Amino acid sequence: MRVVVAGSSGLIGTALVADLRHAGHEVLRLVRRAPAAPDERGWDPPAGRIDDGTFDAVDAVINLGGAGIGDRPWSGARKQLLRDSRNVPTEVLATAVARHGIPTLLSASGIHFYGDTGTRVVDETAPAGTGFLAEVCRDWEAATAPAAEAGARVVLMRSAGVLAPHGGLLGRLRPLFSLMLGGRIGSGEQAFPWISLDDEVGAMRFLLENDAVAGPVNLAGPEPASNAQFTSALAEVLHRPAPFVVPAAVLRKVLGQLAEELVLTGPYAVPAVLQKHGYPFRHTTIRDALQAAVERP
Repeated sequence: MRVVVAGSSGLIGTALVADLRHAGHEVLRLVRRAPAAPDERGWDPPAGRIDDGTFDAVDAVINLGGAGIGDRPWSGARKQLLRDSRNVPTEVLATAVARHGIPTLLSASGIHFYGDTGTRVVDETAPAGTGFLAEVCRDWEAATAPAAEAGARVVLMRSAGVLAPHGGLLGRLRPLFSLMLGGRIGSGEQAFPWISLDDEVGAMRFLLENDAVAGPVNLAGPEPASNAQFTSALAEVLHRPAPFVVPAAVLRKVLGQLAEELVLTGPYAVPAVLQKHGYPFRHTTIRDALQAAVERP
């Protein structure tokens, strides 16, 4: 296929582009600067501008990106940036998909669409939850409406936290655990939605190539884990103790709403759609995913 990818320079986008090309697909990367390579096309989402010819003979568009959710506390300005960096590019791409008659749009979303589910396990049939992150995900998905209304196959990829060898969440936590400064957060009973980088990328290619799948899809490991289970598994694969407990009150004091919605609560979400359509997970438990990430050079 000939595929346009937005958000190709991040952790997931870089791995996805390499995987798609290895599988024989042609990839064009959207960049927010002057194109400097034959596979690059320029765009300016706030201005609604995309280089002429970008969508000629294109079979699919993959929309990734968005400002980092957990990079810094959520001030009012930060919250607006988190919304705008998702909604505006998504609407621009969905409109382009509709205008050019592109058959498929794969658009990123987040597993926190479901909000805090306590100990209840949810799949893609569950409604949107409450809270800021749930609202962000709901509006992010709604921005794909122009493509869906034009008849395109739209896949809403509700991704859990990606466990990768370098960068991302594990990149921040691994040094702490290696120094024996790791530990569970709060009660440790809250959900820790996860997926390995291999399965994040593999599932995206699976969804691209499988025309039978449309609508919301949870990109999450098949066995949900708690924060305590994640902590124990990471300590085990790093051969380090994790003796500490980070009190919930301290996190709330330092990070405010970010801590409450992203760290101290979360959804126990399962990938029912991927399992129904036969996606072969490479890593089925959080320990498997962590072991693979830690052992990879």
